[in-house]
Amino acid sequence: MSKPIIMVTGATSGFGAATARHFANNGWKVVATGRRKERLDELKADCPEGSVHCAQMDLMDRESIIGSIAGIPEEFRPVTCLFNNGGLALGTKPMPDIRHEDWRIMVETNIMGLVTVTQEMLPLLKAAGRGAAIINVGSIAGSFAYPGGNVYGASKAFVHHFSYELRCDLAGSDIRVTSFEPGMAKTEFTKVRTHGDAEINKTLYEGLEPILPEDVANIIWFIANLPPHLNINALELMPLIQVPSIPTILRK
Repeated sequence: MSKPIIMVTGATSGFGAATARHFANNGWKVVATGRRKERLDELKADCPEGSVHCAQMDLMDRESIIGSIAGIPEEFRPVTCLFNNGGLALGTKPMPDIRHEDWRIMVETNIMGLVTVTQEMLPLLKAAGRGAAIINVGSIAGSFAYPGGNVYGASKAFVHHFSYELRCDLAGSDIRVTSFEPGMAKTEFTKVRTHGDAEINKTLYEGLEPILPEDVANIIWFIANLPPHLNINALELMPLIQVPSIPTILRK
């Protein structure tokens, strides 16, 4: 029997890198995509020989997505699972003190990049047949608003609803769809959000026990390997130190 295959977007760090390594080291083949070629090369070198195909892909560039997917070699087809992990937050300030360019990048990456990858990957997933899965990374920010979340939170609310719409459109196709919605996680997320401030990214997690990329890799493994007649529609995950808050009351 041929090995199952997972495609991971945003495989150069965080959830994507950890998930790609976990699957490759546990018998799957991996199509790893991302913008940073040197990170992809490091990932491939860390995994069993022949288990990883790397493809540079920019989620803001439709032609880059189409070309990368078209270039997936035959030995990495069909694809059993699509892990739509690529995405980002930019900026922490509330409206109107924002950079419009940050908003544009988030919308093009988190929304248009995700839907374009999904559209282009559907033939490869359908070819895999029963047991195929799409796992889209949303966020608790899509459900719980906070100051400065604005377009990032809205883009993750889109991921949640798009996943449900996709589930409806794919009914009867044997493809499962899950919206995975994590809370505070220790990755490069805050470094990216603050335009490269590594110190803030470091101090944010001091004294805390957040979600780790390896935790996510284990959960994605669980979802992808569920019996094919089961579907997790949405999975919201928080570290124990983070709790859903009641709405804020402002007194004058």
